[in-house]
Order: sequence, then structure tokens, then C-alpha cells
Amino acid sequence: MIEDLVDRVRLLRTPGIGPVTYRQLIMRFGTPAAALAAVPDLARRGGGRTPALRTREDAEREIARVEKLGAKWLALGQGLYPRLLCELEDAPPLLIAKGDLNLLDRQAVAIVGARNASAAACRFARGLAHDLGQHELVVVSGLARGIDSAVHDGALATGTVGVVAGGIDIFYPPENEQRQSALYERGLVLAEMPPGTEPRARHFPYRNRIIAGMSSGTVVVEAAPRSGSLITARLAAEAGREVMAVPGSPLDPRAQGCNQLIRDGATLVQNAADVIEAIRPFESSVRSAPEAYVVPAEEVNGHDALGLVEELLGPSPVPVDEIIRLSGAPSGAVQMALLELDLAGRLDRHAGNRVSLRPA
Repeated sequence: MIEDLVDRVRLLRTPGIGPVTYRQLIMRFGTPAAALAAVPDLARRGGGRTPALRTREDAEREIARVEKLGAKWLALGQGLYPRLLCELEDAPPLLIAKGDLNLLDRQAVAIVGARNASAAACRFARGLAHDLGQHELVVVSGLARGIDSAVHDGALATGTVGVVAGGIDIFYPPENEQRQSALYERGLVLAEMPPGTEPRARHFPYRNRIIAGMSSGTVVVEAAPRSGSLITARLAAEAGREVMAVPGSPLDPRAQGCNQLIRDGATLVQNAADVIEAIRPFESSVRSAPEAYVVPAEEVNGHDALGLVEELLGPSPVPVDEIIRLSGAPSGAVQMALLELDLAGRLDRHAGNRVSLRPA
């Protein structure tokens, strides 16, 4: 088991290998060890430099640090890894968790909102989180200022999960140290980044996809236009989850994002009963994790699709399904060609399972 974890950490922390590439490698080769062995040849075939594989020593140091912090590893598709999160094409291959792992076996609802939230919105969010907890729902948020903090406070006694943008041991914002420590003891904290990682602006959208992806639905309480909360709502919609919003005064800029969501079709919620009714269709899916599979070798080895795929790709993102259709090659062969280009540093992956060729 420890050998498998070492290989997973090495593969994931290798520069150029993100969640989608990691998943494609496992689908093709079956195990992290086999994927690691294949990476140099795949990169060479793709026409680029071989990625500098993360060393075993580096992986062992990270694993030891996680253990010293009293945290645990969650691997995609295994154990208590969040079931709904598995459905995302860019689901984190590994999560670091500290707290009550049993919370991951319950249905979850995300509540997010403005950092500079009004007192009334914070009070509403706290009460909504409390009421949802009374119905055995776990409440997920991002351990930020404002609405997030109110949400965790409201659901601490019944079950809440905080997803952080940095390392599991980093308190951000600093004033939330006591709140995050309380979640270690009475809730759960999840992190995708290695311990010691200070959160950067680019990390927050990654965090938001976890919040939305592990939840049956996302409630936005207060949000200005183009805010991070609206990104979370968009990610929830893209994942096929329920998007809900609390209406606010047209005179308050902090309510404009929520009112816009409702105008665009989000479910208007005023209490916990509204939320429970909206997420009811997801109740059974929380316990059904998709199984991983390996692409049959005959779909790959008998057809070299690299040249065809390169001709079809350009600087504009196109859906992978379109590449498969236009190339006429087996799906597995196209995915292998994309993998080779990716590991060679010549491919960019975009949201919606789209890809483009990186300019030389």
C-alpha cells in the first residue's frame, strides 16, 4: 500500500502532469508504477523533453509530513474519496484530509458567498447551515472570511467540511486559525496542495471545483458579479449539480450576483426546505462511485494516431470527441496521442474536455 502511495505522489507531483493527464495515464496503464515507467517514452514519442519525474525521496518526505500532521490521504476512486467528486474529469487524484472522514459518507451541500458579506447574510448563512445539518446533511465551504466562516460555525456541531486552497497546515486567512483547528477536531478539512503550500490566486478556482464537485448542490448567499462564488456556481452547473441562490436587495452590489443567477435559472431558496427539495434527485448517487478502467491495448497499439491528431489540432480549443470523430481513429488511440503530446509539453487542456496545440 505504501509503495502504491509513493508512486501516486511521484506521478502527481511530476511537473506537467495534472489531474486529467494523471487520470488518462492510470486508465491506460492500470497502476501508478506502470504509468511512471511509461512517461519518458510517451514524452519522447510526443516530440518533447522528458518530464523530470518526482523522486522517490521527495514523495516519501511529503508522505511523512502528512502523517506527522495527523492527516490522511484519499485516492481517487478508493475508500472514502468523495463519491460525487469522482465524476469530474479533473477530479484531484489525491486529497489530503484531516478530521472526521466519516463525514464523506454523507450527502453534502455547498454554501458559498462574499468575503465582505453583510451581517444579515452571515446570519442567514449560519442559520441555513445549522438547519441543513439537522437533516443529516454535511455542509461544505471554503474556510474564507464572511459567508464561509458563518457556514462552518453554523454546521460545526452537525458536520461541516472546509476545503482550503493551500496546504492542509496553512491557515488562510490567518484569523481563521481557530476555526480551522476546530474543523480538525469536530469537522473535516480537505486540501489538494502539498503541506506548506501558501495559497495563491490560481489555487482558488481549483479549490472551488472541489467544493462544487463533492456536493449535490451549491447555494450562493451573497456574491458580486465576477466573484469567486459565481465561479463555484458555474462549476457546479457544469458538473450537472443543482445551483441555488438567495435573493437580495437590488440596491446592494453584493446581491447582484445572486439575483443574476436566479434570473439565469438558478433555484431561488429561502430556507433549508427549499434546498432539500432541490437536491433530492442526488440522494442515491452519493453512494455510487464510478469504477476506474483500463483502455484495452488493442484500441491503442494497433493504431498510431499521433500524426492525425496533430493535423487536427491548432491554437483554438476543440472537444476531444470532435478529434476522435474527425480522425476516424479508435478512441483509445486518440487519447494515447493526446497523452504523448501532453507529456511532451505540446498540449494545453481546457475546461469542457477541450484541447489545443501549444504554440511552438
